Amino acid sequence: MPRPAILPTVDWQAVFDSGLTYLAWLAAAESPEQRDKIETQHRALTLDPPTVGILATLPRPVHVVAIAEDWCGDVVRHAPVLQRMAEAGPKLEVRYISRMQHPEVFARFLTNGGEAIPKFIFLSDRFVECGNWGPMPERCKELIARGKACGDVAAARRKVSALYEQDTARHEVVAELMRLVDIASSRKP
Repeated sequence: MPRPAILPTVDWQAVFDSGLTYLAWLAAAESPEQRDKIETQHRALTLDPPTVGILATLPRPVHVVAIAEDWCGDVVRHAPVLQRMAEAGPKLEVRYISRMQHPEVFARFLTNGGEAIPKFIFLSDRFVECGNWGPMPERCKELIARGKACGDVAAARRKVSALYEQDTARHEVVAELMRLVDIASSRKP
């Protein structure tokens, strides 16, 4: 039997170091209108006290590489969540890259074979990949996959939009991201 292809090793620290901080990323936004939407989402979002407490006391640093571009609606919804978490957690550092900045990295994180952003890659304090998230919560990804399977993606997107409207505080996103923060910051298995 043939051996599977082996992907080249990624120098995650170099990728992280090449990225922009949230404020620099926002300043470089292609669309002032989209930047305003991101800032509006960010201002409206608050984290609950238990989440803030956990983030404030992370046992080890966590690095996140965010593949994100301001034109994308899911980026507008979810990048502010990650930023709020980084603001609450001094050991949670995020850097933003574009798909084209590191195409070899982005190619590893396709969604069902397609290009979709954002993608948040969680790294330990030693820049070891520990997990990834995106472009939307698991429940929403499942709806889109079901829509593709039955040939009605438009109906699936309407259901996803309804879920987003029901969860304006992004509790589902926060819970999924916190699980990855917990993994990346863990001291033991």
